[in-house]
Amino acid sequence: MTLKMQWTWKRFDDMTPHELHDALALRCRVFILEQGPYQDPDGNDKHAWHLLGRAPESEHGNALLATLRIVDAGLNYPEPSIGRVVCAPEIRGLGIGRHLVAEGLAQAQRVFPGQANRISAQAHLQRMYGELGFQTVSEEYLEDDIPHVEMLYTPKLD
Repeated sequence: MTLKMQWTWKRFDDMTPHELHDALALRCRVFILEQGPYQDPDGNDKHAWHLLGRAPESEHGNALLATLRIVDAGLNYPEPSIGRVVCAPEIRGLGIGRHLVAEGLAQAQRVFPGQANRISAQAHLQRMYGELGFQTVSEEYLEDDIPHVEMLYTPKLD
């Protein structure tokens, strides 16, 4: 099964209340209910671009199925930083996460041309991020009791 995703890319202040609610609800569903409690919404949401993915032509209707944010440079790292990458459980295994991150990187290059992107990736996702061009640049560490690694994406300049 392949889902055709419709992507929306907005700054926090440009999100509608419904888009913000949908993004926070999906993140809560996965990051808090599935992975364990921690403070998900943080001050970085206000200083980030948000990518929202829906599949309106599917049985999922117009539900938000995937989202990530890209925090401005200088907040988490010197570089812009992809984070809060999440896909709804019912669409996992379809490759949507890979498409989500690829779309996020493409949008980041439009907004932050030529800049690298640093992430704190769950360690078990290193292969997927590596296939998208990220390089592991740290030893494994625990973040919210989940093994993570720092990874860096450096765009290829033409």
